Amino acid sequence: MKKEAKLSESLQNEVNKLKEEINKLTADNNQWKNAYYKAYADTENLRKSIEKDHREALKYRAEGFIANLLPIMDGFHLALANPTPSEELKNYLVGFTYIYNNLLKVLEDEGVKEISPKIGDKYDERTMEAIETIYQEGEPNLVTKVNMKGYSLKEHLVRPAMVVVSTNKKETPKENGDNQEKQA
Repeated sequence: MKKEAKLSESLQNEVNKLKEEINKLTADNNQWKNAYYKAYADTENLRKSIEKDHREALKYRAEGFIANLLPIMDGFHLALANPTPSEELKNYLVGFTYIYNNLLKVLEDEGVKEISPKIGDKYDERTMEAIETIYQEGEPNLVTKVNMKGYSLKEHLVRPAMVVVSTNKKETPKENGDNQEKQA
């Protein structure tokens, strides 16, 4: 009976060791499984991020090129805005108008939009830059002059429209530093 009890106790110890080992291996397995899922999720997130960056890069690939074209567009706009006194110059301007319109069409096909505010439009800080303010009776923050058109590429602002904006506040002459020092 003692032999059977010893054998039974020995088997029970062996079973307990095996159960401990199974528990340890199960814990290791769960740890590695979690590490795998985390690495897989990180890889998927990285892949999605790289794909998004790639799409954005393709979408806005021409932004630098377009920014370099803006002075040329400004030159066309300026040349075409002024009246011409002679017939000979009018004939040249017909050609320039044709080239300008074709260039504008190509840029529009790429997703470029002109931002061309009108005099009297409300100032929009998202698409315009106020380069000067002038006093004017009436409603403030209205466009009084457009110096340069703005341009956007899809949702990106390449250059804001440069405008003069009205204000209904009169500027007061600033006191010079001597008077301020005497008051202090």
